[in-house]
Amino acid sequence: MRIVLSNASGQNIYEQIIDQIKDAIMKGDLNPGDALPSIRALARDLRISVVSTKRAYDELEAEAFIETIPGKGSFVATQDTALMREKRLHGIEVKLSEAVLEARLMGLAFDEIAQMLRILWEE
Repeated sequence: MRIVLSNASGQNIYEQIIDQIKDAIMKGDLNPGDALPSIRALARDLRISVVSTKRAYDELEAEAFIETIPGKGSFVATQDTALMREKRLHGIEVKLSEAVLEARLMGLAFDEIAQMLRILWEE
């Protein structure tokens, strides 16, 4: 598992970890039962605080993406992929709705927004 952190990102370190682990699970790069690095090992490898790593793992566990077995470690939980997909689609819809609202406030035409989306998609 490869996690890349960016200090330039406006996102907290623990959120970057969460997003990248969720993405790996959604893409099938991590499968149910796969072991994750220990909290300490991941913190050491990423050169970050153990507190940030623990917070990421705690949130992933609260959202049922991983499960932790005391004394054994953290593992990818069995997922309802259809439900996970729906949650992700909902998140995309919320963000797109915000963009559409902003575009309408600016008086942009649909074609202008479609062109922006096409450019961003192709990057």
